Amino acid sequence: MTRRVLVTGASRGIGSAIAAAFAADGCRVAVHYGSSKGSAEDLVASLRGDGHLVVQADMGDAAAVKSAVDESAEGLGGLDVLVNNAGVFLPHPPIQTSYDDWREAWSRTLAVNLVGAANATFCAVPHLIAAGGGAVVNVSSRGAFRGEPTCPAYGASKAGLNAFGQSMALALAPYGITVGTVAPGFVQTEMAQEVLDGPGGDEVRSQSPYGRVARPEEVASAVLWLASEAARFSTGTIIDVNGASYLRS
Repeated sequence: MTRRVLVTGASRGIGSAIAAAFAADGCRVAVHYGSSKGSAEDLVASLRGDGHLVVQADMGDAAAVKSAVDESAEGLGGLDVLVNNAGVFLPHPPIQTSYDDWREAWSRTLAVNLVGAANATFCAVPHLIAAGGGAVVNVSSRGAFRGEPTCPAYGASKAGLNAFGQSMALALAPYGITVGTVAPGFVQTEMAQEVLDGPGGDEVRSQSPYGRVARPEEVASAVLWLASEAARFSTGTIIDVNGASYLRS
């Protein structure tokens, strides 16, 4: 049976690689985007197979999230997998940031990274149950564990996403729905390119004994496994994909 997959934040970077991995695995994919319509359409055109589609939503808008999930399920003929990948990274160092900017960064980051993912999951669950079960995979970050000093809301949102995923793993197991989480470190994406090409790039790469950062495809492979039948009894787990750049007990 062809699985039907919604990937949020899929127009570029990690999300794009995740969408491509599911398509290569024979799935039909709904590619969600927030503002990069052209990139999303180009990705859909490049995906292996057919029956893929593009959906749009501001993940901070609860009504828009529900519409995107329902549109995906309708366009794909159902839903078997949800990947919560969409996120924002808005620097707001606590000493240098004004109070207004601080509050705005926290509000927007939590709305998109945590509440948006929670809303997408809530709206996807009826479709997953109707399909006889399925999987939710959240894309978190090593920042949830080691901290994000210049972007504390990001680290907090990802820590919240980890806890949310584990709570939902317990709640949804009786319905045949698994919930897993992937926590990457630095990844070779457009978002990270400025840092990696800058004066601090070598230090970032040296954090891993491999002397490099992750490739988007390496994160995608972990997501693909967590959504597979083989990972069913690993529900609730968090997989680090950071090249041993940060080890936690």
